[in-house]
Amino acid sequence: MNQKRVAFLIYPAIQALDIAGPMDAFAAARVSASARAAVPGYDLITVGLSPRSVPTESGLLLTPRFTIRTAPSFDTLIIPGGRGMRDPKVGGVVGRWLQGLPQLPRRIAAICTGVFGLASSGLLDGRRVTTHWRHARELAARFPSVQVHDDSLFLKDGPFYTSAGITAGIDLSLALIEEDFGPSVALSVARELVVYLKREVGQGQYSEPLRYQTRATDHFADLVSWISANLHRPLSVDTLATRMSMSPRHFARRFKSNFGQSPAAFVEIARLEESRRRLATGRRYVADVARSVGYQSDAVFRRAFERRFGVPPSVYSNRFGPRLWASKTASRTGPAAGER
Repeated sequence: MNQKRVAFLIYPAIQALDIAGPMDAFAAARVSASARAAVPGYDLITVGLSPRSVPTESGLLLTPRFTIRTAPSFDTLIIPGGRGMRDPKVGGVVGRWLQGLPQLPRRIAAICTGVFGLASSGLLDGRRVTTHWRHARELAARFPSVQVHDDSLFLKDGPFYTSAGITAGIDLSLALIEEDFGPSVALSVARELVVYLKREVGQGQYSEPLRYQTRATDHFADLVSWISANLHRPLSVDTLATRMSMSPRHFARRFKSNFGQSPAAFVEIARLEESRRRLATGRRYVADVARSVGYQSDAVFRRAFERRFGVPPSVYSNRFGPRLWASKTASRTGPAAGER
């Protein structure tokens, strides 16, 4: 099996993290894969619009190994984002280059505003894409034939992949690595980079705490952070109201005004979202995760988890998390047997 060549396009005013994060992910896959005889890893190249060194948005100089005229064939093209790609002149050059390729690569991935260059080629017409939420409206206005979804981490439509910015580029890279070499290699890369293995394709660009903090007044934004850090504690309305120096009735009314839901509903969602993250990223038993986010009853936790996510926590853990621990209940009989 030959190495898969991944080409990274570079241009003036590129976002340094949009190229460095994915390159490091693919490089880590190459290293991680080296011990596996059947997995050769990747050959990484950089491709510039010209042979000259270019500055990133932060001033770091990048020198391309090849240019769009001299680049060899490649399996995957990564187009990082950056202020420069939003320039119609730069995007136009990229679009015309893609249109003129004798054969498109197997897949093309645009990170953040890299999608502006890819959209300039016309290849995304009629397709679903995403980008950083801050630039989604501009993208939709400039390319009305493209279906822009502004609150997804990354999306796949045919051979084209698009993502939000910076860390979402690493999420997308992990997904591409998993497509090529399977979940065990992707997991080893995530561990190497100390990032979550997998956030869902359509998951919002904001984490739940951040989503709520952006809606809240300063005092309630602080409460969101405190709740997130104390999910293992009892979080009754009385407890939260006392922390906010309010009566329970006044607190509940103010809370719902800020967040559009009751304190109890908010706490349950926060606990379940955090439990999902822990099941997907750590070697933990379902019962331990339940207690770690404040559920005293495993059965209540399992019912709440399935109600929110549509699958039992054990199924979710097996699907998205590391499959390395045997069940505590494997030797038992009854309904709980086999739960992790």
